[in-house]
Amino acid sequence: MTFRWMKAYIPRSLYGRAALILLVPIVTIQLVLSITFIQRLYEDVTEQMTQNVLIEVSYLVRQIEEAPDPEAAQRIVAELADPLAVAVRLPANGPEGDSRLFFDLSGRVVIETLRDGIPGIAGIDLASDDKIVTVVVDTRHGPLLMEFSRRRVSASNPHQLLVLVVGVSIILTIVAYLFLRNQLRPVKRLAAAAEAFGRGHSVPYRPSGATEVRAAGMAFLDMRNRIERQIEQRTLMLSGVSHDLRTPLTRLKLGLSMLDQDEDVRDMQRDVIDMERMLDAFLDFTRGSALDDPETVDAREVVEAAVARAVRGGGQAVLHEVQGDGDVAMRPLAVGRALDNLIGNAVRYGSRAEVTLIVTERAARFVVEDDGPGIPAAKRDEALRPFTRLDSARNQDRGTGVGLGLSIAADIARQHGGALRLGESARLGGLRVELVLGR
Repeated sequence: MTFRWMKAYIPRSLYGRAALILLVPIVTIQLVLSITFIQRLYEDVTEQMTQNVLIEVSYLVRQIEEAPDPEAAQRIVAELADPLAVAVRLPANGPEGDSRLFFDLSGRVVIETLRDGIPGIAGIDLASDDKIVTVVVDTRHGPLLMEFSRRRVSASNPHQLLVLVVGVSIILTIVAYLFLRNQLRPVKRLAAAAEAFGRGHSVPYRPSGATEVRAAGMAFLDMRNRIERQIEQRTLMLSGVSHDLRTPLTRLKLGLSMLDQDEDVRDMQRDVIDMERMLDAFLDFTRGSALDDPETVDAREVVEAAVARAVRGGGQAVLHEVQGDGDVAMRPLAVGRALDNLIGNAVRYGSRAEVTLIVTERAARFVVEDDGPGIPAAKRDEALRPFTRLDSARNQDRGTGVGLGLSIAADIARQHGGALRLGESARLGGLRVELVLGR
């Protein structure tokens, strides 16, 4: 609950999250090491080294202050400058105020330590020459300028460890990323194969990678093979059922047509026609998208053809609006059959149907609206189940059916990585059906 806000900043992809898991510990270790290193070397060590130099410089300044005259002070400078390894000029003009380079972290500690130990410092210059420390002290014999090596107060090349740490971290990060990418690539290929199969495509896939990923890949292949065998067996079974059922129906129709056309015979002929319709609907439902292969087509042409078929069948259907364009990968015959069912239901239970096509980068949406009685929200999930007839919701006197139209459309939508959504038409007042296909 407390960290729920972090979800907005966490990458969604597997590569992004793996990179985050890899980089966060490395960056954290670098920060901790750098802060500890800077605290210890740039501050503590620099302060200790400056304190050692401060003792010598303070002794020199004290001896000059105690000299009775400038000549004696000059003799003291000549005697102590070389043993103390300090270049001294008295009197001399020097810097006023302190100066250092902005990235000179240890220079701040040097300036603070010298000023705390030597009273009367007029200025400290660390910027003119980064290898020399220049200090000017006001004495009673005039300004005293002292210069000594920067190495006496700061560790030499203190940045080498930081450069080494950063360089090695970058190299290890690159190596770890290449290794991680090789480990994640089989997962990505498995996800792509599963997504394609969910949309009705069977792409070549060979398990690879770690043992767990290989096991998941083999399980996926076994599942895909079982499903494909079941689809093939179902198709073969349907071919036999279609032949076995249509043959006696044809004989019935032929026999009835040879009888005297009285009221009973006409009723029997209508029953035979209803049986053919139910058989066709059942075959459409069980056949799914087995009749055509996926291909990239213009979605507008598919929906225009479906509307035209509905008009030729005597229905009042129009293409209301088209938003966006572009080709969409789909099974055109299956999608056309789904649109035929949706538009057929709309004109059967209402007086007219309006179709809208919306194509975006991620999906193609076919929206069918009618002015019929609609379906209550509480029964919309039930309406998508096979062989469901909602007598209280849809006017069954307007036509016949076996409750498979919406189920067929929903099944085709799922095979294309989409969904079928039912709602209420704000424009016509009836049912709004949205067939969504993933791109």
